[in-house]
Amino acid sequence: MPRPLVEALRGAPLFFEPVPPPARASTALAESRVAAAARLVEAIDRVDAINVPELVDENHEGRPYYRTQDPRAFARAVADARPLEVVVNKIVAHLDRAALERWVTESVATGVRHLVLVGGSSRYIPYPGPSVIEADQLVRPIVAPHAGTVGNIAIPQRTGEAHRMLTKTRAGASFFTTQLVFDATSVARMIREYDHLCRRANLSPAAVLVSVAPLADEGDIDFARWFGAEIPEEAERAILEGTDSDPVGRSIDRALAVWEETLRLTRADELEVPVGANVEQISARHLDAAGELLRRFAERLPRKGGAGGAG
Repeated sequence: MPRPLVEALRGAPLFFEPVPPPARASTALAESRVAAAARLVEAIDRVDAINVPELVDENHEGRPYYRTQDPRAFARAVADARPLEVVVNKIVAHLDRAALERWVTESVATGVRHLVLVGGSSRYIPYPGPSVIEADQLVRPIVAPHAGTVGNIAIPQRTGEAHRMLTKTRAGASFFTTQLVFDATSVARMIREYDHLCRRANLSPAAVLVSVAPLADEGDIDFARWFGAEIPEEAERAILEGTDSDPVGRSIDRALAVWEETLRLTRADELEVPVGANVEQISARHLDAAGELLRRFAERLPRKGGAGGAG
């Protein structure tokens, strides 16, 4: 049996973030996605949780169009095939407080008790839902009696992000997954600042999972940027313009190098923040590549141990 997520978050957690089936996927396609994800995590038993995103487009008024099937159903189906902790992302901006409370209660009833609460895509739209901090405060008391946890998204390049993380930790967040990271400097700085703020506040820090993904071409680069990732030109050239014909392999090497550099930049400070990794698939065609990246991280992360330890 997998170790409880609350225990994994105290060490160096490893999440796998697969792509759920499209909204109009056939039963056969949905089942094949479940089987493929289950086979992958079964082969890499170091994985602590499957982390299922909610992929949503918005119109100019902020109304959502859900691009995938209910991520809770996909997460539970994978967990039924391969016993594993599941984490489901939810964009809280689209639900009013009563609807969000119902959604969380329904989720817990189906065995989904670890949630990543996400805000809307634009600060200029008057969404009907609560802020992420308000959602944390609402949701934490619902999931906590079931040994559940609340997570949020961290954006390393955003000014003042460590202060936002501190406020969200006070509101109930137990972990953060970052946006996709292609440079270690900003994420290491954010982790150091967050650790310092938690020490000053006498608050136990939440875990930070650095998000990485394999990329194959310019389309993947553009897609990652559309999701908010900052990809330095140097990183883009390193992935797309190598001397060999294997951009996916170069992107995997780049992700591992960013991880190692993040550890190097933070290790000397003896931080209390647990640091782990969240390996994203980003595209249905990249399951094998994501599996290879996940395997490489599984080899480097200790099964147990202190914050941010390297294997």
